[in-house]
Amino acid sequence: MPNSTQPSRVSLDKPFPNKPPLKKTERRALLWDILKKLAVFAAPYKTLIIATLILTVFGSFTAQVNAFVLRYTVDTLTEIATLADPWQAGLRMLGIISVVLLTKEVLSIFISFGQRYFGEKIRINLSRDLSQRIIERILTYRMAFYTSQDNDSGKLQTRIDYGVSSLTSLVQNFFIDMLPLFASAFVSLIIMFLTNFWIGLVGLIIIPIYFFISQKQARRLQGYRRQMRGFREAKGGLVISLINSISVVKSFVRESIEAEKHLKIQKEMTDNQLRIRSIGFIYDAIKTFIEQIGVVVIIVLTAYFVLKGEMTIGMILFHVLLFQNVAAPIRQLHRIYDQINNALTYAEGFFEILEDEEQVENIDGISSKDLKGHIELKNVDFTYPNGTQALKDVSFTIKPNRITALVGLSGAGKSTIISLLVKFYEPDAGTICLDGHDLVDCDTHELRQRIGLVLQSNHIFSGTISENIRYGDINASTEDIIVAAKKASIHEQVVSLANSYESEAKSLSGGQQQRIALARMFLKDPPIVFLDEPTASLDAIASQQVKKSLDLIKKDRTVIMVSHNIAQIIDADDLVVIENGCVVETGTHEELYNKRGKYFEIFSAMSDSLNLDKISQTLSIKP
Repeated sequence: MPNSTQPSRVSLDKPFPNKPPLKKTERRALLWDILKKLAVFAAPYKTLIIATLILTVFGSFTAQVNAFVLRYTVDTLTEIATLADPWQAGLRMLGIISVVLLTKEVLSIFISFGQRYFGEKIRINLSRDLSQRIIERILTYRMAFYTSQDNDSGKLQTRIDYGVSSLTSLVQNFFIDMLPLFASAFVSLIIMFLTNFWIGLVGLIIIPIYFFISQKQARRLQGYRRQMRGFREAKGGLVISLINSISVVKSFVRESIEAEKHLKIQKEMTDNQLRIRSIGFIYDAIKTFIEQIGVVVIIVLTAYFVLKGEMTIGMILFHVLLFQNVAAPIRQLHRIYDQINNALTYAEGFFEILEDEEQVENIDGISSKDLKGHIELKNVDFTYPNGTQALKDVSFTIKPNRITALVGLSGAGKSTIISLLVKFYEPDAGTICLDGHDLVDCDTHELRQRIGLVLQSNHIFSGTISENIRYGDINASTEDIIVAAKKASIHEQVVSLANSYESEAKSLSGGQQQRIALARMFLKDPPIVFLDEPTASLDAIASQQVKKSLDLIKKDRTVIMVSHNIAQIIDADDLVVIENGCVVETGTHEELYNKRGKYFEIFSAMSDSLNLDKISQTLSIKP
């Protein structure tokens, strides 16, 4: 069991929850830093902020009316009770206080509505701006950011969502809930001091005591809150992973194991939440007790002054109500610390993502408009962010307007080379030259506009077929889309659908979706094309149809191809054989086959797997 000051360590794969708690000076520096960053987003709404503050000031004065009315009522009734005929004076008094209270209430309604409306508008706009800003930001990041273990989809989404919600909740609680209470407390405290110094001093003394207790409460809860962030990120990642792997889970009948993984995190989250709540209950009880001590002292002091004849009886209730106004926001201090701690816990990760300058792609550079496609790799080394070295001293040349096939066993580093050529990653050592220029110095966006990438499984977006094809050229006309679809051998199947090109693209089969991706590529019409196992997951007929489209794509372009398909390999003009991240052979199909080296070994294995002898015998049989 954890002790009262230190939460138990989380047995999850995440670094953040087990960070040591921040020191007081570090927390203040971090909070101030976050507030400065948040102020940048709040700057466009300074008019709304000023209007909210003005309404808050008015509201703080109307909040004191009840105390004055109650004092007037008690004191006036005390006098009226001594009259021979109190009814006329009593009715006049009731009329006065009714008008005052109703007028105050009408004003309070308008002030409260305006103050809450403006505060909510600030919160909603900030939420939108923060969400939009971080999406725009991460779209500029390198591929390494997305493949990092700390940024898997579940953790990243949780960090962004909770970062935005904690920051906007802080703004909401400040402008809508806490600011009016603190303004009212400040005015009440001033009135208490103006009425009687000793009464005001009691109200003043209670404030630092509450702050001290709330700070201790926040300190106790800090480690647990950091753990909660880790639990939420892990839970989000686990759910997404479960959905993506559901076919494997069911095929191996491992539902109970996956449920147990989820239950483990849920139990740890539950224990953590209960610990947080129990600590909160204890400290809330202490603060309530201290507040009641303050009320007792106020009553005793006021009664003393009443007995001395220095105050009226109505002053007892008057001071108690004013003290309640002072204590009201103090009672809510734990909420402020909760919001501050949430902001510190989640906003820290949010701004880490937002301000990660090292991940920003270098998009400016040498123009790639007149691309010829002469590519040269010189002594290239590359290691993935997870520490796996994929390439070692790789050197070879890709000639323009020719088809170059990268050949090798799975995991040899073929797809890694393509990722480097598209600038998804940068090499650790060595250089990649494009038309004589270092690829690092080339304009990234312009380069990718001139490069086409066809993968084993191309992403199809939610939307219509025409929208997915138009992704290759946003300004393409309907006629352009149809031409591209015909080149990809998908037009006839599309027009046979009920809604033709307006049909949902994700409802198509795997082979059809692959041809939609090819149509997108035809529409883009790039001079350089990278093909990474484009037919590996398709059946024989779909592969044949896609191959016809690929033959059209290859025409008059520089093509770099990764494939285990014999037919596509022998069609290549040049071959680069890769083994364990190293280039072991280069040349044409005939040259390498006659060399009887690694390529011969791979090609022979491919041939044997196809059982070519049996196929030849079958094809030789006359019908």
